[in-house]
Amino acid sequence: MKINGKAWRSIWLGEDGQSVEIIDQTLLPHEFAVRTLNSAADAAEAISVMRVRGAPLIGATAAYGVALAMRDDASDEALNRAVAHLLATRPTAVNLQWALARMEQALQVLQPAQRCEAAYRLAALICDEDVEINATIGTHGLGVIENIFASKTERQGPLHILTHCNAGWLATVDWGTALAPIYRAHDAGIPVHVWVDETRPRNQGASLTAWELAAHGVPHDVIVDNAGGHLMQHGLVDLCITGTDRTAANGDVCNKIGTYLKALAAADNGVPFYVALPGPTIDWDIEDGVREIPIEERGGEEVTCVGGMSESGAVCDVRITPPGVTARNFAFDVTPARLVTGLVTERGVCPASREGLLSLYPEKRN
Repeated sequence: MKINGKAWRSIWLGEDGQSVEIIDQTLLPHEFAVRTLNSAADAAEAISVMRVRGAPLIGATAAYGVALAMRDDASDEALNRAVAHLLATRPTAVNLQWALARMEQALQVLQPAQRCEAAYRLAALICDEDVEINATIGTHGLGVIENIFASKTERQGPLHILTHCNAGWLATVDWGTALAPIYRAHDAGIPVHVWVDETRPRNQGASLTAWELAAHGVPHDVIVDNAGGHLMQHGLVDLCITGTDRTAANGDVCNKIGTYLKALAAADNGVPFYVALPGPTIDWDIEDGVREIPIEERGGEEVTCVGGMSESGAVCDVRITPPGVTARNFAFDVTPARLVTGLVTERGVCPASREGLLSLYPEKRN
């Protein structure tokens, strides 16, 4: 995507052909800064503190983390150590496991002298594949938006779309999942307006989604997380679309905490609720997302403090709770498939069910 007229990806190989560069998302929207990763430890740190986030980008960063490890030491021990270290960074996004398994399987059959070049080549391929996948998700999602817009006869004005968290190009290598159809629709001339949930506690909607949409020229308004139901009750939401960090084989979707509540409100008000996802986000080994998907719990300080820019222009963290108050910080929740209108993938749109997914991924049939 473009920022100030220049095309960017969220991760890329440095000019030296060995280091890896990322956009440090912990500084957005107040500062746009590039950070260099020089080791597998740097990649692991970037994932764990959310300099990079979003399931596809986490997977891509982990793949490059393995490549960086192989540059320094291509032994079996180093490969196993790097994979284990990267795997432990975040538990919910399945793309992390998928990318590491793909790297490990490809490299462990090679001689150590061959591993470094092969690792960089495969990490780059994973990134390029992600771009193509998300661009195609955008095309299929555009069809959904076109159909809903064509059926909008009760009132004039733009098509109002509500999204939760950030599932744009910053969450992937490029294009994004949930935002890709919105970008396609905007570029196609469909008048869209996006309700951007702030997405507490890290405010990825207010800081990242709003920043992306502004850069692309898409009309939007940031709303507090609890406003979605009110807007739906009053006919101000035509479509909900979110991303997902892990999708169970039965169609249950795991996304940023609060997604489940939006799906409940959408079901109660007859608002279509779609989820956009790439194939690698499907966990075919999990049959019940609510019971089986591991939910990451992050530090309570993300809840008790909030970061922002003061009137003087200083970026700082501010405590918003009384001293000594503790907090629980569940990072994700699971939306049951029964609440999902459809899944938008790179292979098309399908019902949120095992048979729906298998109709697009028949090779996964036992």
